[in-house]
Amino acid sequence: MANATMVTEFLLLGSPDGWDLSFLYFTVFPMTYLGTLLENLLIVTVTTADKHLHTPMYFFLRNLSILDMCFISVTVPNACVNSLTGNRAISVAGCATQIFLVIFCACVEYLFLSIMAWDRYVAICQPLQYPLIMTPQICVRMTLASLLSGLIYAGVHTGNTFRLSFCQSNVVHQFFCDVPSLLRLSCSDTTSNMILLLVSAVAVGGGSFGIIIMSYFRIFSTVLKFPTRAPGKAFSTCTPHILVFSLFLSSGSGVYLRSSATSDTLQDMVLSAFYTMVPPFLNPLIYSLRNQQVKDAVGRVMGTQLFSGK
Repeated sequence: MANATMVTEFLLLGSPDGWDLSFLYFTVFPMTYLGTLLENLLIVTVTTADKHLHTPMYFFLRNLSILDMCFISVTVPNACVNSLTGNRAISVAGCATQIFLVIFCACVEYLFLSIMAWDRYVAICQPLQYPLIMTPQICVRMTLASLLSGLIYAGVHTGNTFRLSFCQSNVVHQFFCDVPSLLRLSCSDTTSNMILLLVSAVAVGGGSFGIIIMSYFRIFSTVLKFPTRAPGKAFSTCTPHILVFSLFLSSGSGVYLRSSATSDTLQDMVLSAFYTMVPPFLNPLIYSLRNQQVKDAVGRVMGTQLFSGK
């Protein structure tokens, strides 16, 4: 019974001591959540309804939008409800489920963004081979492989966290359950957990960042050789992608890889809000809604709906 979990529930501390963050939970969080849902739902609807967008790139964008809606829905609605009702208790099973889903969504997001960068590299640098490389079967297989990898990744970290004993405080200094906050509550040795977090973060996050940087470097190199391909447009398109991914990676790494001894509760909450809310909100704006093809498709779909409504 040495490893038995003595805590039967956790309490999510939505605000650090001395701080009142109710304004965020009643205004910023709901508005960001609704905006994210509307943006991504628009992308899913348009890329599904318009046959001109039935291409590999928009297939991945549609999957990314679905994932982003799930990602932000795991944490924000529950945090808002907890703040509204004042009931911050969450069961051990509920906490484990939330941790699993957050890690799963974050991991698959990294993989999807990497695949999308590689897809753009093939489309721009190997245009003649693009139809042969990015076949519908390959796209589906890469998507399923990403989802399976996310399930395994999340399962390993969730299982490794809840094998620990939680026999001290049950107050989680976060607005949702995450691994670093629970490691600070454990009365077991968490060295192996921290090593696993470090190794897996470098493998998944660092690997994805490397693929994205390499893909965009190849794209820039190819575009610069052919001035007719408008290098300025390629730069303005790829740079926001890299910035959003860097924000996603750095904020997530800031939460998961910092030592608990030097951890600051407010800073952890801010970084957690960044990596769980900002990328799902910005991805549609950067990857889709700035795209002229998507704008034209929105016009066609909305025009069709208005015409059928008449």
